[in-house]
Amino acid sequence: MATAERDVAVLLTGVGKRYALVSAFAQHAVTVAADPNPLAPAQYAAHHRRAVPLIDDPGYVPALRALCERFGVGAVVPLTDLDLEVLGRAREEGLLPAFVPDGDIARATFDKYETHLLLERLGLPSPPTALPGDPVESYPVMVKPRWGSGARSIHLAADAREAEFLAAYIREPAMLQRAMRGPELSIDCISDLDGRCLNAIPRTMLESRGGESIKGTVVADPDLIDLGRRVVEALGCRGPCTVQVFRDPELGLRITDVNTRFGGACPAHLYAALPGLTYPELIVRMARGERIEPHVGEFRAGITFTRYYWQLELDERMAPTGREVAPRALGGVPADT
Repeated sequence: MATAERDVAVLLTGVGKRYALVSAFAQHAVTVAADPNPLAPAQYAAHHRRAVPLIDDPGYVPALRALCERFGVGAVVPLTDLDLEVLGRAREEGLLPAFVPDGDIARATFDKYETHLLLERLGLPSPPTALPGDPVESYPVMVKPRWGSGARSIHLAADAREAEFLAAYIREPAMLQRAMRGPELSIDCISDLDGRCLNAIPRTMLESRGGESIKGTVVADPDLIDLGRRVVEALGCRGPCTVQVFRDPELGLRITDVNTRFGGACPAHLYAALPGLTYPELIVRMARGERIEPHVGEFRAGITFTRYYWQLELDERMAPTGREVAPRALGGVPADT
């Protein structure tokens, strides 16, 4: 990539193992990975990696701000839920060019019960949801931690007795949400800094592990596309957002989760977006000050992704060696005929 094309940098926080996503950003701009864990693999896909304080440390935002000034960062993009509210507040105070919603929205969408209340206030479809001890419309229900992630501590309760036991068993504030039937789907959305939806790409969830989709197919479903657009524009999202829904045979589409960040299955929209319109490219273009026109519904449907694990070897200086003991095949092999 020519130097002129790298006139802006992107700072990615909490990169963890999101190697494909960090690599995608690094193709279009100088990319800085900020993560307190020296073994976070995705940081090695960035041009620069920097350790920063933990999110609840008073020095967290100043450390990010210093990185922005040093590298000429035009967009701060979180790859985890944990610092969304912190970044939202910092954006409101003019401290960071964070591609996140306002702090109040980030806080509400991190709390699954508050998400339900927020969706109801906005006239968006959410399953019947209650707190332990409140009346429950019907069973079975899913007993979930209010601040859970990665499908942690989610249990199915067939009746009130099971729900009471499970709510106590998980030992953290819980909520009860009607167990949805029908297929589970996700909508990967991207918005500009004015809260306009630029695109919404739905996908099936053929298989998930730890709450993260590892197999799925991109679908051109007008109802899902419209719902994704309505959600992100109602919330005033900036940058990425993933909306998780069920298509229940009785209730229809109901939203079970809103993640105002990149979803776990980001390779789906990386492959499905039209050339020049991948979400990392759009964020880089917006970081340069370009105004992007909405192109909602324009993507390649029908592609299927299946994800796998890989690894990096690091030397004694914690630098990648580039050695691969089992080289990856490029392009795969043709199917038997």
